Amino acid sequence: MNDTPGWASPGSAPSDGQEPGASRPAGPTDRPVGAPPAEQPGTDPQSPGAKWSKEQPPPGPGQWSAPTAPDRATGPTPPPPPPPPGSGWGGPPPPGPGGGHPGGPAGHGGYGGGWGAPGGWGAGWGGPPPAAKPGVIPLRPLAVGEILDGAVTTMRTYWRTVLGISLTVAVVTQIFVVLLQGLVLDATDPNALGDPSATPDEQLSAMGDALRASGPVLLITLVGTITATALLTAVTSRAVLGRPVTLGEAWRDARPQLPRLFGLIFLLILGAAVTVLVCLLPGILVTAADNADAGAALMAFGILGSVVLVLWLLVRFSLASPTLMLEKQGIKKALARSAKLTRGSWWRIFGIQLLAMIIANIVSMIAVVPFAVLGAALSDGGVSGMLDASSDLGWTYLVVSGIGSVIGSMITFPISAGVIVLLYIDQRIRREALDVVLARAAGLPDNGTTTAAATIPGS
Repeated sequence: MNDTPGWASPGSAPSDGQEPGASRPAGPTDRPVGAPPAEQPGTDPQSPGAKWSKEQPPPGPGQWSAPTAPDRATGPTPPPPPPPPGSGWGGPPPPGPGGGHPGGPAGHGGYGGGWGAPGGWGAGWGGPPPAAKPGVIPLRPLAVGEILDGAVTTMRTYWRTVLGISLTVAVVTQIFVVLLQGLVLDATDPNALGDPSATPDEQLSAMGDALRASGPVLLITLVGTITATALLTAVTSRAVLGRPVTLGEAWRDARPQLPRLFGLIFLLILGAAVTVLVCLLPGILVTAADNADAGAALMAFGILGSVVLVLWLLVRFSLASPTLMLEKQGIKKALARSAKLTRGSWWRIFGIQLLAMIIANIVSMIAVVPFAVLGAALSDGGVSGMLDASSDLGWTYLVVSGIGSVIGSMITFPISAGVIVLLYIDQRIRREALDVVLARAAGLPDNGTTTAAATIPGS
């Protein structure tokens, strides 16, 4: 017998016409030993208590129907009554609170509708339980809005640490950038670049000076971006588990992997440069062979091909940075892991990163442009000097516009780093069920909630 409330095991229902616990009449086995057989009621068809009809089916093969009550010429025999509810496996369980079995609030197992709900089994079921959310994202495959919202929520929730990292890195970076622009770029002569009467040697010399001046600026900006990304990766990874992290803890966590991260970025830049050179090499060789028209066509195709290949490589290896920082992998394994995680999802990852970059740069420009205009207005060249390459805006413009750049970096650093880390976590949840591991790391009970929720597809 099944003791579950509301359910009856097969054959456990009482017999027809007999109540449970009622005494049954004595049968042939109840008479004393040696007594003569007692006359059973209904053995004589002519007796009033007869149970069998006078008319019996003819002998011979065939089926015979179950015995029925005698025909009293009162019309057709009414159909038998339906079995009582819960008298076996064929019917629905007895109604409990909310229409299901008594053990749940509504339906079987507590989900609405129950077995007897319109639409068949499971109609009215409320779907899988919601995914656990110990931190800034739910532990399941993420949608685009949830990735962006997770990056912004990390900024808002742990603003002290995020602001400290972004502000420190941006201020140090901009100090070096302003000093280089004021001391090195001021010593160069950019007039030759825009002068059509300048000789080729003068233009090449001016281009070399500009590259030598902008090279250190780009290098310093790249170093600052990599450092901020490494520190904010640690913050975002803790924010997923709902655990705060201080600036010192983020630095101690990221410091051992920083040399490898710089090596990874250098290798990606070198790979992009080699790709561009290989794509442009045919056009350069044809041009050098005194075939300018064919060389120009090959150069155009080479530029287009290099852009496509470099973009494909950068997206394919875009998850190598969080892999290296969070999994403590080497450069080679981080690149291989990124290629594996992005396989089959290139367009989705590219679209999310492009959307995040557009949003971050729009918000950053809202802060940068007013300071640049203000700096130009306070300088000697005025606002019109911003459009004149030969104009010297001076230190006032550099300092004021540098303040705007610091504010813009405080916005772009957390969003860019947060989106990359959350994309990495999302891809691992989709491919490797990382949500179960994160739920255990967050101290959530392992009741299968996250495992069931992990099968919900994101967009």
